[in-house]
Amino acid sequence: MNITVYLGANAGNDPALAEAVRELGSWIGANGHRLVYGGSRSGLMGQLAQSALDAGGTVTGVEPQFFVQQELQHDGLTELIVTKDMTERKTKMIELGDAFIAFPGGTGTLEEIAEVMSKVSLGQLDAPCILYDLNGYYDSLKALLDKMIEKGLSTPQRQQGIQFAANLEEITTILNKA
Repeated sequence: MNITVYLGANAGNDPALAEAVRELGSWIGANGHRLVYGGSRSGLMGQLAQSALDAGGTVTGVEPQFFVQQELQHDGLTELIVTKDMTERKTKMIELGDAFIAFPGGTGTLEEIAEVMSKVSLGQLDAPCILYDLNGYYDSLKALLDKMIEKGLSTPQRQQGIQFAANLEEITTILNKA
């Protein structure tokens, strides 16, 4: 399974992030899955890729040209796909993915997973869409999605493909059902 993971190139200030991201990368690699991610060597992105590689996994990075020009790419990947911009990167990462996980991240992570959430809710993408709700990171987004239903702007049926997982065990349960 190709598992596309969205996350930041920053490390964040919570040690639980690094531990959880390495656990996720190791699980992907050790279980014969292919990691698809943003291609950076820094921060959480770099830790995810390296842990998957160290566990014997295959890793594809999708990096826009302007980041490559800044030499931010991870040079030890199985494959690096260079795109012209962020829009092309998002399209390629969706095209490559069989399942999608949003690890805690910044505005870029939110933008990328929002497109996947939209495609899943519109029936244009039939794939697991998981928000890794580590230590309640995505609680506010979950509340917003509930508010959309409450206000009649969405329905439970439209959102049924958007799932939240608090830990790796819950993620693997969702993926094993896919």
